Amino acid sequence: MSKITFVIPSRNNLEFLQLAYQSIRNLNTKHEILVLNDASTDGTQEWINNQEDEDLIVHHNPGPDRIGIVGMFDKGIEMARTDIIMAFHSDMVACKDFDVNILKHLEKGKIVTGTRVEPPLHPDGPEKILMNFGIEVEEFNMEKWYKESELLKNERVTEGIFAPWCMYKEDFLSIGGHDELFAPQSKEDSDLFNRFHLKGYKFIQPWDALVYHFTSRGSRFNKHAGGAAGKNSEEWLHTTTKNGRNFIRKWGHFIKHDHLMKPIVSPKYDIGFIVKNCNASLLHALEPWCDTIYIEDKGQSLTFDYFEKEKNNTLYDLSKRIKPYDNEKQNEILVEIDGKTFNEEDWKIIMQLSEIIKDSGSIGRFQLNNIIIEIIQMNEYQNTLINNISF
Repeated sequence: MSKITFVIPSRNNLEFLQLAYQSIRNLNTKHEILVLNDASTDGTQEWINNQEDEDLIVHHNPGPDRIGIVGMFDKGIEMARTDIIMAFHSDMVACKDFDVNILKHLEKGKIVTGTRVEPPLHPDGPEKILMNFGIEVEEFNMEKWYKESELLKNERVTEGIFAPWCMYKEDFLSIGGHDELFAPQSKEDSDLFNRFHLKGYKFIQPWDALVYHFTSRGSRFNKHAGGAAGKNSEEWLHTTTKNGRNFIRKWGHFIKHDHLMKPIVSPKYDIGFIVKNCNASLLHALEPWCDTIYIEDKGQSLTFDYFEKEKNNTLYDLSKRIKPYDNEKQNEILVEIDGKTFNEEDWKIIMQLSEIIKDSGSIGRFQLNNIIIEIIQMNEYQNTLINNISF
């Protein structure tokens, strides 16, 4: 069997990491495991140092600051010594024959995703199995997991992508890896999956390649970051908010996928918002949804305050995105908004703008509710985002 490098970033997740490691070592093939210890203070480095395993590859970030899974996954995949890599989370436990059932589908240009079995910490969904084998490590029984996961397996193969995912290293590197815009983490995977989709890679999810996923223990529910099972950490709340806004800046819409988690990528247009009677809250709401926003701002105090609050939350140059109202408008699509009349219906239009422009079908000027849209050109730019970003 081909060998896989299981790439596992971990920060203060030792008890879960030990289970993940054990489950991979219990597979019939001895694959390579690459652990990226991200400034852990829970004894992770000491545990790794005590492992006598020539197929265990280690990278330590001495800290004190974390790098995050964006940088750690890319570092690990670059270090991988096999042609095939698996992005595996430290809070996952593989079932028997997990590798066999992944690799039987894998070819160049394809990405194979394991099927998650999860406790009821997140809502159920058709892409996973909701079953509680333990919310904490001390509740988990490996033998019970092996026995009952055999009964859960079936011959279904669906099309979707989420962790853990497996592909050829060459295919991953061909799109340039994760986007640093989403460092240290949050929304980086959805961005990556959009780019895989636009690259033309085929997604495969076999339902006989199961992992038990304790769920979001890296940051969202990490007790060392202030979270707990089902309790969001402040760290995660900050990163998910800022990177949700960065995702919209980049793609022109929020994350979209079908019911089985296959990405949906709407067209990316060059859009300028022309906003009369703007205020701080409206600027904050609207800025990510366009490429340029032109606002009335005497003395530039509104713009300056926004720069100061938002500049550390994005790699985009906000000075290129926020312009005076009377500047020359060079965007291919212009959207006129009046802060005095802007309402909930207008906000719904903004959030569906890509689809509205696509459905309009041609250049022209028209009004929807209180918003005036002028389409000068309809060039689409989403394919330019496969290998880079435009900040």
